[in-house]
Amino acid sequence: MKTLLQNLLRTAAGACLASLVLTAPAMAQKTQLNVYTAIEIDQMKVYKEAFEKANPDIEIVWSRDSTGVITAKFLAEKSNPKADVVLGLAVTSLLVLDQDGMLAPYAPKGIEAISPQYKDARNPPHWVGMDVWGAAVCFNTAEAQKQGLPRPETWKDLTKPIYKGKIVMPHPASSGTGYLDVAGWLQTLGEQDGWKYMDALHENIAEYQHSGSKPCSSAGSGEFPIGISFEYRANMIKAKGAPIDLIFPKEGLGWDMEASGIVKTTQKMGAAKKLMDWVVSRPAMELFAKNYAVVALPDVAKPLPHIPADYEKRLVKSDLAWAAKNRERILAEWSRRYEGKAAAK
Repeated sequence: MKTLLQNLLRTAAGACLASLVLTAPAMAQKTQLNVYTAIEIDQMKVYKEAFEKANPDIEIVWSRDSTGVITAKFLAEKSNPKADVVLGLAVTSLLVLDQDGMLAPYAPKGIEAISPQYKDARNPPHWVGMDVWGAAVCFNTAEAQKQGLPRPETWKDLTKPIYKGKIVMPHPASSGTGYLDVAGWLQTLGEQDGWKYMDALHENIAEYQHSGSKPCSSAGSGEFPIGISFEYRANMIKAKGAPIDLIFPKEGLGWDMEASGIVKTTQKMGAAKKLMDWVVSRPAMELFAKNYAVVALPDVAKPLPHIPADYEKRLVKSDLAWAAKNRERILAEWSRRYEGKAAAK
């Protein structure tokens, strides 16, 4: 009996070892996708878990930074790209990458359901939109009361002398939110009057910060009473109890679109296509809709707290292709005029 038990134990141990040996190659076959992104940090885990649950043989490895930094990183690596996919980058940046021939054409499964204005018009498309994000002003009501500051209602209001040194906004070379503001003003006012407006606003700016979220965080904490930011971060900060009002200036809101595409040089095309298929799927769009009032798949978006029901109608008529084509010129001129108040990196 003792010998029989020993044999059974040895057999079981051998079977277990064999199972481990057989399982190891399967585990090693999991494809790692290097994904460059500018999505908000608090969204990364949710999107990664949802995609990997649907595609257990693929793992997302994020490389995340602000829009301007990720765009510059792509361009610096142009001759030897490190990314397989770009996900959640401003379409004005994706268009720059596409102009340099860095994106692969691919029509994800379900692409026909995406709203035409939120995807590349070519067939197959080089990029697909996810959601829209746009300008919002975070106004700290407690600090405003202490400092005797009236509530601004328009972009023009922000140039009033009473707000001198009270406003922070994103640096447009670092932040996609900063760039959508600048491009929006230049397109709605015309370039001459747009620069005049930014000259006047500059007089009241305390600091240009290197993040689209930080100006609202600064307003929420009371460091500065007014932060030009975007609606997602403003909504999140207010939901956490910060004493801020969300202001959507009456002249209209600059905006951009988070979009995704496959890097042409990827050696993992099959896995990259699966990620793009997921991006346009209804389950993914439902996740995006928890953060943004406008998503690329019709009838998915739901009302969000503190965001106007007519938010999409408040967006300015913006030529995103123009904003992409003129990005380098606009940023050079902006830097020449206003770089002196840029926050330290």
